[in-house]
Amino acid sequence: MLDQRYRWKNKDLRDHVSVLDGEISPTIVLQNAAYLNQNLRKWMHATIWIYQDRIIYVGKEMPKHVNDDCEIIDCTNKLLVPGYIEPHAHPFQIYNPLTFAQYTSQYGTTTLINDNLVLAMQLSKKKAFALLGFMRNIPSSMYWWCRYDAQTELHDEEQVFSHSNIKSWLNHDAVLQGGELTAWPRLLEGDDMILHWMQETKRMRKQIEGHFPGASENTLAKLMLLGVDADHEAMTGKEVLERILQGYMVTLRYSSIRPDLPRLLREIQALGINHYDKFMLTTDGAPSYFYQKGHMDCLIRIAIEQGVPVIDAYNMATMNIARYYNMEHLHGNIATGRVANINFITDEKNPTPESVLAKGVWLKKDGEEIRDAFPSIDWNNYDLSPLDLRWELNQHDMEFSMPFGIKLENAVITKPYSISINVVGDSLSKEHDECFFMLLDRFGKWRINTFLKGFTKEIDGLASSYSGDGDIILLGKKQVDMIKAFKRLKEIGGGIVLYKEGKLIFEITLPLNGMMADIPIQELIKKEKELIQIIKGAGFSFDDPIYALAFFSSTHLPYIRITQRGLFDVLNKSVLFPAIMR
Repeated sequence: MLDQRYRWKNKDLRDHVSVLDGEISPTIVLQNAAYLNQNLRKWMHATIWIYQDRIIYVGKEMPKHVNDDCEIIDCTNKLLVPGYIEPHAHPFQIYNPLTFAQYTSQYGTTTLINDNLVLAMQLSKKKAFALLGFMRNIPSSMYWWCRYDAQTELHDEEQVFSHSNIKSWLNHDAVLQGGELTAWPRLLEGDDMILHWMQETKRMRKQIEGHFPGASENTLAKLMLLGVDADHEAMTGKEVLERILQGYMVTLRYSSIRPDLPRLLREIQALGINHYDKFMLTTDGAPSYFYQKGHMDCLIRIAIEQGVPVIDAYNMATMNIARYYNMEHLHGNIATGRVANINFITDEKNPTPESVLAKGVWLKKDGEEIRDAFPSIDWNNYDLSPLDLRWELNQHDMEFSMPFGIKLENAVITKPYSISINVVGDSLSKEHDECFFMLLDRFGKWRINTFLKGFTKEIDGLASSYSGDGDIILLGKKQVDMIKAFKRLKEIGGGIVLYKEGKLIFEITLPLNGMMADIPIQELIKKEKELIQIIKGAGFSFDDPIYALAFFSSTHLPYIRITQRGLFDVLNKSVLFPAIMR
């Protein structure tokens, strides 16, 4: 579909018909299958023929020709449901798209619709599209968004998000939507370039995803008029209803910092909403530890537990999503012609599958993961390599004289605050929760020095190449340990490094441009949990410190952000203190 105009070539389609004619054997036959027929909203019994990656037939008949290579499976005592779809994935949350797809497939998620932000910001268009081409050939079905903006202040945003780049992404067959639209204030203030890109998105019959936390009814109506189709930022039942009334598709969220789904379902039911066709479910790109018990299967289970009818609960993670993205002919249901993505469960109220088929390939069978089902990858082919930081940090860079700093209100909201502590010297007291805070250009050209309140009382040095814009975060109580943490970061080629009392106490290597690990998610979960335990034990009192690292530079959130241009006032859209050239 990505390196050819059609998903199946003419020869493939002729072969599919030949299976029905008995000239070619299916590759898999599922007998005695009780499957979810979403069009009739009931469980049906059928025999299902699969040839390679496609469902060829769903009905009562057995194939006329079956060779020795055809696998015949007796599905007695099993229920078959479509592979689950994640409609709003951020596959760069320290993990990478391949390991995330592999891990979540074990819980039945066989299709992911992914954010392209990191690819657009850190890779050339040629390398990014080459990576999309590789992802086409893995068992999971991988689709993408096209961002219109960086959700931060970049020095070269007009080059990264140029008209030609946006048009190329929108034209790509694997891209299903524009957005998420974090720059909607710019749009409402008259940014006609974003509006033009939205018009192009609609001309291509693709969807537009919003990002509208706290938006008023008037704002929601305006954005609907300008072309937005859906939003995932409703945080109350009332906000869900407001979006429904304005015509939006509403994605209900359950993530590490917004575990809203149970409450949202209770509140919308209390408001009298008992039809679920306009709802989708998402985990909105949580860190890996959040997925230790599952993925979309967990959300379906929550919906069932909250009184959503069983078939509606499954539809919110399958059919509703496929229909919204105009790919019902490929995904979201078990029917003739669809991609062979099928989950095998034992109870309709337990959506975690015992076996998983994706594109006709077994990824999990009778509770056991099928090893080597996913291909290996040489990330260097896509310019995703360890960081090569060819510059030094020294004491001359450790100048902190700014009159105010940044205060964490929660894991992701930051406000300015006046500095009242004694900041003379190269270390700070551990009796308070303020620390030195820096953002450093990954190429060493500039720096921003300020103070951060609410992150830690005890960490002496933390360096992270994992950040919202790909630059280097440096913070801590002791400048000497901050420099040590940075030096160690250079040695390992990117990652997250913590020092205390002059000693290395934690590190995780992120060899893919300093942003992503290349280890299996199961291993990453252990490392992340260790990291979070250390940071929380050192005084971080909010939900998720990993989100804090990712969102320090994110200007789609209030109120003050540390960006490539300097300390940025989000509401007034102005640079308060510019970055200092080194």
